[in-house]
Amino acid sequence: MKNTIVVVGSSNADMVVKTSRLPRPGETVLGGEFFQAPGGKGANQAVSAARAGGKVVFIARVGRDALGDRLIEGYEKDGINVGLVTRSGDKPSGVALIMVGGNGENSIAVAAGANSELAPEHIEKAGDVFSSALVLLVQLEIPLDTVETAVRMAAENGAMVILNPAPARELGEEILSKVDVITPNRSETKALTGIDIDSGRDLPRAADVLIGKGVKRVVITLGAEGAYLKEADYEGPLPGYEVEAVDATAAGDVFNGALAAALTKGKPFKMAVEFANAAAAISVQKLGAQTSIPYKRAIDDFIKTRGKPRISL
Repeated sequence: MKNTIVVVGSSNADMVVKTSRLPRPGETVLGGEFFQAPGGKGANQAVSAARAGGKVVFIARVGRDALGDRLIEGYEKDGINVGLVTRSGDKPSGVALIMVGGNGENSIAVAAGANSELAPEHIEKAGDVFSSALVLLVQLEIPLDTVETAVRMAAENGAMVILNPAPARELGEEILSKVDVITPNRSETKALTGIDIDSGRDLPRAADVLIGKGVKRVVITLGAEGAYLKEADYEGPLPGYEVEAVDATAAGDVFNGALAAALTKGKPFKMAVEFANAAAAISVQKLGAQTSIPYKRAIDDFIKTRGKPRISL
C-alpha cells in the first residue's frame, strides 16, 4: 500500500535574531534576541508532515560537520527516515540568517552550502522509494535539475506531486504539466503568472493561468487570510484563522507539510487545505522554524476549539 511522503529539499541551520523591527538598508538595530534552530524549506516540510501524522522519507544533503550531525539527529527524533540524507565532504551544511521583526515579519538570507550539491543522481539512486510513495513534496531551494528529476520519477510511479514553488523561479510547462498541486504565495504567484494579487478578483485569474500551464490543482497561500483553492470540485477561498503572529518564518512550510500528511490520511482535498491552514496558524504563534511546527493532536484540538475560521478575503 502506498502511504509514504517523499520530501526532496533543503536542510539548513537557522541563525535567528528577533528585533523590535527589521532594519533598513545600512541600519543597525540593537537589543535583539538570538537563537539557533534547524530549518530549510525541505526539512521544515518534512518535519511538518511527520508531526502531522505522515510517514516521511527525506532526501537531502548536509555537511560533514557538527551542524549536519545535529540536523540529522533532529529528523530522527521526529521519526523521519534519513537513510537518503547524504553528507558532503567539501561544503558545509546550509545556513539561513533570519531577522524577525516585532510584528512577526521576517527577512532571510541563505547560504546553500551542501544543498547546492543535491544532484539528480541522488534522486535516481532512490528509485525504490518512489515506488511506495503516495506523495512527493518538493520546493526550489535545491538545484532545478534535481527538482525536475524528482518530479519526473514521482509522476512515473503514480505519486501525487506537490510543488511549493519557493523561492520563486521561472518554471516551464515541462515540469508544471507533471504537477498535481502547486502552492505558491502571492509573490510566487506573480512570478509564475505575471498577475499581482491585489484583491480577491485577481485570484481566479492567476489560478486559471496556472491550470492553463498544466497544473491540476492550485492552492494560493495568503498568510493570515488562508488560501485560495481551484480544483475540479471546488473553487474559492478557504479562510484563515485570526491569531497573534510572533514569527511567520516557516508558516508556508508548515502548511505544505500538513497538507501532504492530511492527503495521505485520506482527507478530501478541501478538508486537507483547511487542516493545513490550521497548522500554519498555530506555527506563527511561536518563534523559530521547526520549533514552531505543531503535532497532529494540537492541530485537531485547535480546529475543534476554534471552529470555522473567521478571516475572509
